[in-house]
Amino acid sequence: MQKTLILIGVVLVLVGLAWPAIRRSGLGRLPGDFVFSGEHFSFYFPLTTSILVSLALTLLFWLFNR
Repeated sequence: MQKTLILIGVVLVLVGLAWPAIRRSGLGRLPGDFVFSGEHFSFYFPLTTSILVSLALTLLFWLFNR
């Protein structure tokens, strides 16, 4: 459990450090990411970005478990 928490913390720090490069790459503004804006609210659903992140994480976990 302790190793898992440390790993999650390290991953969060790495994502935080890489966030400026991730934003410049266009993730979060891809076709298929839905934005609904009203007069008093906005709703953002990053469908395509979620699928790409899921595929990347699946590939990484698959490679590390081999």
